[in-house]
Amino acid sequence: MQMIGVIKTFPSPSGPVEVLRHIDLVIQPGEFVLITGPSGSGKTTLLNLASLMDSPTAGEVVFDGARVSTMDDGALCAVRKRKIGMVFQRFCLLSNRSAFDNVLFRFRYVEGVNVDAVELASKALATVGLSRMGDRLARKLSAGEMQRVAIARAIALKPDLLVADEPTGNLDADSAMTVMECFRQLNEQGITVLMVTHNEALRGYATRHHVCRSGVLE
Repeated sequence: MQMIGVIKTFPSPSGPVEVLRHIDLVIQPGEFVLITGPSGSGKTTLLNLASLMDSPTAGEVVFDGARVSTMDDGALCAVRKRKIGMVFQRFCLLSNRSAFDNVLFRFRYVEGVNVDAVELASKALATVGLSRMGDRLARKLSAGEMQRVAIARAIALKPDLLVADEPTGNLDADSAMTVMECFRQLNEQGITVLMVTHNEALRGYATRHHVCRSGVLE
């Protein structure tokens, strides 16, 4: 994934507000890139661009060799479904469904792909160490377990890029360490990881660290 001279502005009553300023970022396959910075620095906006959830005001985003600006909505949606997994601070689970059903939900909108969803969902839960909790309702899991279910859902289709927005923000220290070890292991298995966080103590898990300040990446 590449960002080349990316600028992102948002409208305001007093005129456009520049949130990201001339971002140049290259993430090679197999990297674990961590971006830290204070609230309002542009981290989440950058993540939204990297995950193809938003488009830049100027500049170019390139994913898997293709310029995002040349893709129509259908093509963008297909790439997000198949090649990008997303994990958020809020776990976004169906509270009255089992852990397994939450992971299986990942396959609901994937069309035209011949996959064994049950097998892949089971493997994803095993990967995050929750194979024995597949039948447990999400609302009965601890916060750390819920986040691991969310990670399993994100990796169930074996994405090329796993993006995570403050994935330890709602966790205690021990649960956060367990979740970060999951990310480390997934990265060692070949999944590229891009994570943003306020917590600079997590730098040791990454292969590369950037700081985002006032829309500028350092």
